Amino acid sequence: MTRFYSKKYNKTVNMLRAGEYYASKNGEILHTILGSCIAACIYDHEKKIGGMNHYLLPSMIRPDEIMVSEVGRYGMYAMELLIGELIKCGAKRKNLAAKIFGGGNVLEFRKADGDVTGSNIRFVKKFLELEGIPIQKEDLGGYDGRKIMFFTDTAKVLLKRFNMKKDIETFNEEKSYKSLIFRKRDITPTSSVVLF
Repeated sequence: MTRFYSKKYNKTVNMLRAGEYYASKNGEILHTILGSCIAACIYDHEKKIGGMNHYLLPSMIRPDEIMVSEVGRYGMYAMELLIGELIKCGAKRKNLAAKIFGGGNVLEFRKADGDVTGSNIRFVKKFLELEGIPIQKEDLGGYDGRKIMFFTDTAKVLLKRFNMKKDIETFNEEKSYKSLIFRKRDITPTSSVVLF
C-alpha cells in the first residue's frame, strides 16, 4: 500500500493494490484501480469507520498454496479480513453496509481458469447477502477499468471509468498480477519417501 497526502482533499490517501485491504476510523481516503478485480467498500455510518479490499479471485487456493498464499488476493479471505479490521476499529457488524465495484472484462482468461469476472461478481454479492450486509451501490462488469476513491468517514465514492487497454501501465500491471496468480506451480517432490 502506498500512502500520500492530498492537498486537494486535505486528507491522507491510501493507494491499495490487488491483494490488499485497509480500514480506517480517521477519515482517510482509500484509492484503488480495478480491472478484473473487485473492491468492496464496507462502512459503518454511525461510527464513521470504513474500509476497502481489492481481490482477484473468489476462493481458489490450491492445497500446495495454503502456507505461502497472500490470502488477501482471494475474496473469501479479503472480505473476512476487512470485516475483522473494521470491527477492530470500532465498527458494529449490525451497522455495516457496502458499495462494490469492478469485475470488468479487461483481460483474456483461459477457459481452464473459469469465468473469473463473473465468479467475482457472484461471490461478492452472495457473501454480503449471507453476512446480512446490504449493498448500497454497485458498479460491476462491463469492459472498462475503474478508478475508485472511497472516503471512509462519509462513505462517499468517486468513480471514474476508463479504457484500461489504452492505459498501458495499468493494463500491464493487471496482466502481471494475473500471471502471478495463475502461474503453473512446480509440484515436483523435493524429497523421496522410502516405505519399509
